Amino acid sequence: GKTAMVATHPIAAPLNALSLDVEEWFQVENLAGVIARRDWDRLASRVLDPTRAFLDRIEARGARATFFVLGRVAERTPQLVEEIARRGHEVASHGYGHELLTGLDPEAFEADLARAEAVLSAITGAPPAGYRAPSFTVTRRTLWALDVLHRRGYRYDASIFPVRRRRYGIPQAPRRPHAARRSERGVLWSFPLLTRRVAGLNLPLAGGGYLRLLPAAWVGGAVRAMNRRGWPALLYLHPWELDPDHPCPAGLRFRRRFLHRLNLARTAGKLAELLARFRFTTVRDALEACLRAHPELADEAVPAILRTDG
Repeated sequence: GKTAMVATHPIAAPLNALSLDVEEWFQVENLAGVIARRDWDRLASRVLDPTRAFLDRIEARGARATFFVLGRVAERTPQLVEEIARRGHEVASHGYGHELLTGLDPEAFEADLARAEAVLSAITGAPPAGYRAPSFTVTRRTLWALDVLHRRGYRYDASIFPVRRRRYGIPQAPRRPHAARRSERGVLWSFPLLTRRVAGLNLPLAGGGYLRLLPAAWVGGAVRAMNRRGWPALLYLHPWELDPDHPCPAGLRFRRRFLHRLNLARTAGKLAELLARFRFTTVRDALEACLRAHPELADEAVPAILRTDG
């Protein structure tokens, strides 16, 4: 019957996007109060093993992903960036120093961006097409970052989380891919993180801590709801979330320690559930597939909520 036909034709469902924010366990914003930036260089790197395990796990399911690599990590472990590119995945930019955009001005942001571009381009041979801000800090206060990304020729930004959070979020932003900047130069697209609309609120269900703390079925339900409407979903994880034995520094307050460690050992299993149910590719390829499926986006205006031109 009909259901069997649907089951054997998964191609009809939108291609979803999977991403890994490649940063070290000690660069997490949650730990900023107990690990000083000046100590980063002497702390043990643990990024290689969980990132390679992630690569193996997704490839076994025929999936691909975008790796938003921090410039500092790329400098320290260039062999990892080479391997990601060699294995056919997308290397994109997470900036250089993992500084929140809310603490930078446009000039400092552009310098950080350029430094990361130089490091990543030297390793992969091509400039990154995509960018994700540390802690999703493209917010109403930092919309100038979209102007900088557009001027520097980026194809997309994957930083906007359409939720209300203390540190990040633009709750009124569209929940599906949309134009963030347009000019004769072309279009900078925004690919927002996955949310689900429930009782007039956008619930964050894009992965990371939300995948750790909530049932995988909730995240899967949000992916399915987005796909049913013909749009791709964007999920994210960090290497440290696939490394349950990574150190937890002394001095971290109980609540933060609890949230940081909760369900770490179950992340890989939850990821496996999602890989079994949905098709995932790079952010860039999911975006291009979405633009082909939705030609109307070519003429859509930049949402008023994202504009800086008055």
